[in-house]
Amino acid sequence: MLGEAPRFWRSRSPAALALLPLTAVFAGVAAMRRALFRLGALARVRLPVPVIVVGNIAVGGSGKTPLVQWLVVQLRDAGYKPGIVSRGYGSAAKGVRKVGPDSTPGEVGDEPLLLARTCGCPVAVGADRPAAAALLVSAGCDVIVSDDGLQHYRMHRDVEIVVVDKETLGNRLLLPSGPLREPVSRLATADLLIVHGELDAHLARRCGAVPVKRMRLVGDTLVPLGGAGGAKPLEAMRGCRVHAFAGIGRPSRFFAQLQRAGLEVVPHAFPDHHRFVPEDFAVAGAEPKILTAKDAVKCEPFGLSDTWVLPVSAEIEAGATERILEKLKHGREAA
Repeated sequence: MLGEAPRFWRSRSPAALALLPLTAVFAGVAAMRRALFRLGALARVRLPVPVIVVGNIAVGGSGKTPLVQWLVVQLRDAGYKPGIVSRGYGSAAKGVRKVGPDSTPGEVGDEPLLLARTCGCPVAVGADRPAAAALLVSAGCDVIVSDDGLQHYRMHRDVEIVVVDKETLGNRLLLPSGPLREPVSRLATADLLIVHGELDAHLARRCGAVPVKRMRLVGDTLVPLGGAGGAKPLEAMRGCRVHAFAGIGRPSRFFAQLQRAGLEVVPHAFPDHHRFVPEDFAVAGAEPKILTAKDAVKCEPFGLSDTWVLPVSAEIEAGATERILEKLKHGREAA
């Protein structure tokens, strides 16, 4: 299905194995790069405030954005003034810039815009993450959350939070044979693992002594696209035929959530970060349409009728907040 990962990433098929020579090259370059940063041959930028990176070892969606939203709330409740830095995938911005509620997805990217609108804290984007983070520090932030920042080693980090979704790990081979950006062994070096879904016994062993907390995404209220009109419970659409549109890492998860709520779903999957155009929705005719919050920020200008958004939030197992705050405190004390 369009928008999903290549089929050969699901198993160690002949197609995946045929790419192993390229995978060996990718693995060698990635390992060399990590080693150079670890040994100090490549310099890391250390900011005057602590940095928390949120990321994963695989391409595709695993729930990072809802986790960042949850994390900002926890930090603010603990007395911090957090700021979020992101690459701004798909944005046309050059250099670094702050993201405002009135920014456009084309300027800053869809996820940073969603975070700026929902988190109520400063957000900055740029290919130079340390420079973007410095911009947030100058704005008064005393802790930086780096969204999808696990592989951006140039910026020193005090806490590493890795989101694990075994469905995105596929055949557990590195790119391009599989979906991994780093090997599974990388999980054992994180400070906290947030598991979205199930964690099989083999994977749990590879995580070593790193604390593991489970996450689930919840959402039961539909809001109208663009905010015109009132919200309504998802339950109100039970039994209705709807067209669901998703340009996220795992569209199937979104469709399944709607189906579990009793909706008759006609799925329309697109690649992650897809740049929607009004014509994409013509297939739905006059029937109701439902979007993810990430996609909604790109579709608001289209004037679509009978179109709804399903925001989700992360529920994290108890103890995650305490682990993060402890690492923040002791990490800076040891510096």
